[in-house]
Amino acid sequence: MSRTLNLSKELIAKESITPKDEGCQDLLIHHLEKLGFEIEKMPHGEVQNFYAKKGSTSPLIVFAGHTDVVPPGPIDKWLSSPFEPTIKENILYGRGAADMKTSLAAFVVSIEEFISENPNHKGAIGLLITSDEEGVATDGTVKVVEALQERQEKIDYCIVGEPTSSKKFGDTVKNGRRGSLSAKLTVKGIQGHIAYPELIKNPIHEVAPAIDDLVNTIWDEGNEYFPKTSYQVSNINGGTGATNVVPGHVEVLFNFRYSSSVTAEILKERVEAILNKHKLEFLIEWQHSGQPYLTEKGMLVDIVSSSIEEVCGAKPTISTTGGTSDGRFIARLCDQVVEFGPINESIHKINEHIDIGCIDKLKDIYKLALKKALA
Repeated sequence: MSRTLNLSKELIAKESITPKDEGCQDLLIHHLEKLGFEIEKMPHGEVQNFYAKKGSTSPLIVFAGHTDVVPPGPIDKWLSSPFEPTIKENILYGRGAADMKTSLAAFVVSIEEFISENPNHKGAIGLLITSDEEGVATDGTVKVVEALQERQEKIDYCIVGEPTSSKKFGDTVKNGRRGSLSAKLTVKGIQGHIAYPELIKNPIHEVAPAIDDLVNTIWDEGNEYFPKTSYQVSNINGGTGATNVVPGHVEVLFNFRYSSSVTAEILKERVEAILNKHKLEFLIEWQHSGQPYLTEKGMLVDIVSSSIEEVCGAKPTISTTGGTSDGRFIARLCDQVVEFGPINESIHKINEHIDIGCIDKLKDIYKLALKKALA
């Protein structure tokens, strides 16, 4: 078995359900210290973070990722225990196999091999690792970034090891992510017996035309890098449980995944204008969990894309689709952030897995990117 596979298995065996780390970072640090990295542990609350760096000259290329994983769900539904890495028919099963413990292992082994082969390389190499990416993401990467900003430190290039591949390993690189804006809308009515419509005000009926209006609004046209902004209702809650009672209020939860062609403030203003147009009595609570970020096609996109093409034999698609990632925080101090990692089809699912043939390819791509940037 390869060193990358062995390290992946060691990491998967640690039950690091968010925000716990369970020794994953100490394992990574053990490897990095032997290479001469300076390690700065930066814990916040229950969350473990570290920033590692070797070298002090430019350019600085940083690998970023997380050791925490989502809960496994019903363990009896797994082919094998989720925290006992198991190989069956050349597939490695285990929670974190794709998201993203194999990426972490590939980071470390790629760095080991690159430094061995290029002891006099230019620039510097860093790692930014957290155990708070799958959770609320308030004490993880964002805290490290804030500390680096206070010290006025910059990162030239950052590769985030998120599982970006879609149908085939190497088919997709993310050069940005959409913003995320959520809201809880409460529309007030008048509760009462349905047999007396003159005495009631049905908030479900009141809000329905407004929801239709919001669903059919074109928020923007997107741009070269981002699809159109998407509005989606995720929950509607109202009622007393009785079929003959109109509720006094209804709650609607919704989310925007928005492009760089619009801002969160503009979306808020337009939503509230539509609600006012329908003369609703409402309360709205907003939660803004992420600004969009974008790395224009250039040095880092070219380096990662060409490395994938050399290893996999096909040119990847450059995309900004998918959910949020910690790239949104890192983009505050790094102009070029790119995400690349394993196939994401099984992430967060029962029997999360990765083809073991992709693990060393992933390591080779990261190493080739280092060579193109620093050798």
